[in-house]
Amino acid sequence: MTTTDQTGTDQTGTGLAATGTWRRRIWRLWTAVVLLVVLGGTLYAVQRQHSPTWPVPHADASVAGTPVTVGTDVCGTGWAGGDAGRTTFALWNDSVDGMEVYLRDVATQKVYLDVENLGAGATRSASVTLGPGRYAFRCLPDDADPVAGTARTVAGAAPSAVTPGLVPISSADLIPPTQQYEAWVEHRLPALRQQVTRLAADLRAGERATAKQDWLAAHGTYETLGAAYDAFGDYDAAINGDGRGFHRLESQLWGDGGASAEQRTAARLVDAVDRLQRAFPRLAAQLGTQAIGLRSHEILENAIQFELTGATDAGSHTELATVDANLTGTLAALKPLGPLLARRDPGLAATRTWIARSRRLVRSYHTAAGWKPLDALSRPQRERLDATLEQTVEYLSQVAVITEPRRTDQ
Repeated sequence: MTTTDQTGTDQTGTGLAATGTWRRRIWRLWTAVVLLVVLGGTLYAVQRQHSPTWPVPHADASVAGTPVTVGTDVCGTGWAGGDAGRTTFALWNDSVDGMEVYLRDVATQKVYLDVENLGAGATRSASVTLGPGRYAFRCLPDDADPVAGTARTVAGAAPSAVTPGLVPISSADLIPPTQQYEAWVEHRLPALRQQVTRLAADLRAGERATAKQDWLAAHGTYETLGAAYDAFGDYDAAINGDGRGFHRLESQLWGDGGASAEQRTAARLVDAVDRLQRAFPRLAAQLGTQAIGLRSHEILENAIQFELTGATDAGSHTELATVDANLTGTLAALKPLGPLLARRDPGLAATRTWIARSRRLVRSYHTAAGWKPLDALSRPQRERLDATLEQTVEYLSQVAVITEPRRTDQ
């Protein structure tokens, strides 16, 4: 249908022409936008390739220390070496990549300063006490190749105490000990399965006194597996979580849970352990190479926090039996790490000495009548126990630091 304005002029051709004009304009505009996007992406890629460190304006001058620039183009500029002793650096990451920064001894490759997660454009203060030698920064960007800094000389008399140097351990280095530990856990699970099965049978037979002894044995076995708990996931919650598994059965056995309730809890515990045993070959892959080094410290740390405070006691008052099992678990985690620690941890002998000392002290409270409750210990006994375990944890903390996986790019 043709429309006509008041003057009688035909509007059909004019309307179509206007519509076509706007369509062409929109098309040209859209084409220009696409070209700009493509061109911008190309320019970004070219500049990223030829200038991987787009400098941010400047370092934060308020951060204490000798200004040192680190990045994907240069690493360690601003430091010319100096006198032995304590030095503080203000490390400025002038690139668009987050990174880790080492300060290494050129001869031994030991790391004396390790600054992790230094964000793009960030400035961070870091201190180290160095002895005489030749040192160089090494920058390890998240998404670029390592950058080596120029070696600098530190001269003068050696200070009385220097920052310990670490020989980096890589994730690949930790694979064999992790596999050894996994095999040890897998070997322990059938024994745990037999123990909880025996416990359940005791309760079905009405042998509550025997069930208490078997509960203690089974719970002790489980408490030796501490470095694997993260891999156990929901199975750990079912077996040893608050108000579940061992702890629920403990409250029933040393309370008035009733035979039927105790038998049901024991049956669920057996089922949870059985499912864990069958699933562990798959779960072992989730253990992670950092787990045993970190957990060798955390097992006893958690024992101090939860066992020695009575927080996890559900009526048996056998916290010291759990601490003893935790010490066994600590030794089990340390054992496969021994070859790696032998040349990296100067305090390893002292660590083992303190673990043995802690074990002797804890076991001194185990008599023919059973384990002494915590509240049966005198104040001097408690203070000695706390201090001994705290010192042991202090030595173990160094194991966690040394076995943290680090990049070992040469």
